[in-house]
Amino acid sequence: MRFAMLARNPDLYSHRRLVAAAEAAGHQIQVINTLQVHMNITSNRPMLRYGGSDLPLFDAVIPRIGASITHYGLAVLRQFEMQGVYPLNESVAIGRSRDKLRALQILARAGIGMPVTAFAHGPRKAEDVIREVGGAPVVIKLLEGTQGMGVVLAETEASAKSVIEAFSAANVNIMVQEFVRECGATDVRAFVVGGRVVAAMRRIGRPGEFRSNLHRGGRAEPTNISGDEGAVAVDAAAAIGLNVCGVDMLRTDRGPLVMEVNSSPGLEGVETSTGVDVATEIIAFLEANARHGDTVTRGRG
Repeated sequence: MRFAMLARNPDLYSHRRLVAAAEAAGHQIQVINTLQVHMNITSNRPMLRYGGSDLPLFDAVIPRIGASITHYGLAVLRQFEMQGVYPLNESVAIGRSRDKLRALQILARAGIGMPVTAFAHGPRKAEDVIREVGGAPVVIKLLEGTQGMGVVLAETEASAKSVIEAFSAANVNIMVQEFVRECGATDVRAFVVGGRVVAAMRRIGRPGEFRSNLHRGGRAEPTNISGDEGAVAVDAAAAIGLNVCGVDMLRTDRGPLVMEVNSSPGLEGVETSTGVDVATEIIAFLEANARHGDTVTRGRG
């Protein structure tokens, strides 16, 4: 089979592993810099150009679209979809996951447990928002933040109001969540591929840090997830519409609470901590689901 991977940096661990896994299974894979793709969307034959030439038709596309280029990356992915190329994750589902507020609204509609979350526009509602999530301490998050950036723990109501006012003055959208104290700086990431959890790790923040993100200096260790945690992870992925994702959960006295569903999770932490070959699991999913040999009949419509 022939795969395309949309990725700006082919040297990242995750991208190297996916290439290696595809080639080991006998497939061809081309890494394509998302920002260097040009699209022709004016005809009934949607075209993609790269390096001065038309891109060939692929059996499947693996989107590894950075958060900073989400808008353009999803446009490129939609063009692949218009050609009939099978996406590892569909553009619509990735768009849902990248809009944190929308993702939480979808998860709430599906009945999936989450930390109490509030959202309002403007600092005049700060007291109401803080009260709705149970009072200080609260976690304040930028809707566009990634890898733990744009996440603030406000220990008191006064500090929470100050942070909300500062973000509001900058015209930045935020949401406020309850701080689940019993979890400390730990969470669980369950890696879902094709409707099942293939690996899970527990992330632990560095001393003095309330965020568990590995990019913020946290560490990872393997963990066994409960049946409830596995079911919640699979249900969360299905609600957002993602075939492959990392579901971040808190282990609480109320059961697992989903914080985020990541449509482009890194592989290094989960593979090195658990020993599970997640990249091969992803390629096997594409083998089973991309319609090999049907690309020509699907055409470019």
